[in-house]
Amino acid sequence: MDLKKKINDFIIIFLPLILASVISIFIDFNNFSLLNKPPLSPPKFIFPIVWSILYLLMGISYFIIKYDKKEKKIQFLYYIHLFFNLIWPILFFNYKLYLISTLLILLLISLLINLMYEYSKIKKSIFYLNIPYLIWLIYAFYLSLGICILN
Repeated sequence: MDLKKKINDFIIIFLPLILASVISIFIDFNNFSLLNKPPLSPPKFIFPIVWSILYLLMGISYFIIKYDKKEKKIQFLYYIHLFFNLIWPILFFNYKLYLISTLLILLLISLLINLMYEYSKIKKSIFYLNIPYLIWLIYAFYLSLGICILN
């Protein structure tokens, strides 16, 4: 395996985590502790741990099928989903657009379900890799809706 392919594979796997890390530099998380939160809200330190794992699972999922010839639809769904995923914290934390952010999570859930369906047609294991992310997005919807209502 040549160095260029190894670097490309590394980028594919870690791209979601790298992009999220860059975006997080520009996010103002300070106001989060001041918000009224719904019951079952996790402590603040949980979020970066969970999101790091989920971003790696996203990258691994896409990496597994990246070289499949049928991946054009998946590529579109993956990158559009990643784009909206990275926009969410800016809208939520920086602009405090809680309702729009909550609706965006519904879009993310819909996109992820479509992506998981497409993954399952190629390899079932990729579908299963995304179940934790789907569960987290549903939980994030609950949290976001709660914050939207309480603030």
